[in-house]
Amino acid sequence: MMALEAVDVWKSYGQVPVLRGVSLSVSAGALTAVLGTSGAGKTTLLRVVAGFEPADAGTVTLGGQAVDGPLGRIPPERRHIGYVPQDGALFPHLTVRGNVAFALPRGPRGAGRGRRDDLVGEMLDLVGLADLGGRYPHELSGGQQQRVAIARALATRPRLVLLDEPFAALDASLRSTVRADVLGALRATGTTGVLVTHDQDEALSVADYVAVLRDGTVTQAGTPAEVYSAPADPWTAGFVGTANLLPGVTEAGDLGEARVRTALGSHALRGDDIEGKREVTVLVRPEQVILSGPALPGPVLPGPVLSSPVLSGPVAGTVTAASYHGHDALITVDIGDGGTVRARTSGAVAPAPGDNVTLGVDGPVIAWRG
Repeated sequence: MMALEAVDVWKSYGQVPVLRGVSLSVSAGALTAVLGTSGAGKTTLLRVVAGFEPADAGTVTLGGQAVDGPLGRIPPERRHIGYVPQDGALFPHLTVRGNVAFALPRGPRGAGRGRRDDLVGEMLDLVGLADLGGRYPHELSGGQQQRVAIARALATRPRLVLLDEPFAALDASLRSTVRADVLGALRATGTTGVLVTHDQDEALSVADYVAVLRDGTVTQAGTPAEVYSAPADPWTAGFVGTANLLPGVTEAGDLGEARVRTALGSHALRGDDIEGKREVTVLVRPEQVILSGPALPGPVLPGPVLSSPVLSGPVAGTVTAASYHGHDALITVDIGDGGTVRARTSGAVAPAPGDNVTLGVDGPVIAWRG
């Protein structure tokens, strides 16, 4: 069952179009990341879904019920959606418990007070703040404030929670911890979530489903593995991860199989829908680039291995830059007329600028018609 379906949604501010026919389906209980650059339309899409902005055209359906479309709109307060903005938007004059309880219904003359208190306590325990209910927002860290915001959003048992870059203002180490806690709370309650982010690593690592938004249109939607390993076009390939995009020409292999030749050699081509000799753009991910050489452990890649249908090369190059990340390193290699290529290696064996290396490409590659 789909918790959310947006079909051909358009939205402009004045003469400026922001959403240009966006379609998005979100499965019940899943976390979907809407990934895009600033200005892509991510927040506007959330605001249309939440009901804060009307769609100019198209239909938004929640749990099978149309909430925005040709037949009219249902106001935000009747959509039963939780919304977590980037800054949390807590009420400074209310305690943590007061903020979480704010959206809960109040019965006449205190009726249901005990149940409300129990629910607030349950939500605070869920986000790890059971002992901080009496504090005020200014007494909390940024990460704790975001936990309060998600507890408040979940307290009403919404059918959908919208998270508008809720971790963007946190430092890297805190962001990882708070993100895990918040997403754990969503999983524990079985709540469907839509997370807006510009962080590719965040989208790929936490979401069940990713929709890439560019200039108000969805360029691709699928599982994180699908979007990363089989991007729809060169732009999406470069946006969702580090990409070597190389010019190439398709060719037939010795056995008639589809191949493509680039400055890195002749590669097996994933898929065979590009027929004949054509100029194409080829995607080689950095982790596909295999480096060897005197400065690296192990022998230089031997010719017989590189002549296999999977591993292509060898090509000589010189390291021009090394970006060290601890667990791995991103190495930039100058291969002469072929330009530069980036390779990902173990951080423990990363070559240094000036080192001479040999490059090969492991596995088939993707190509798009030029």
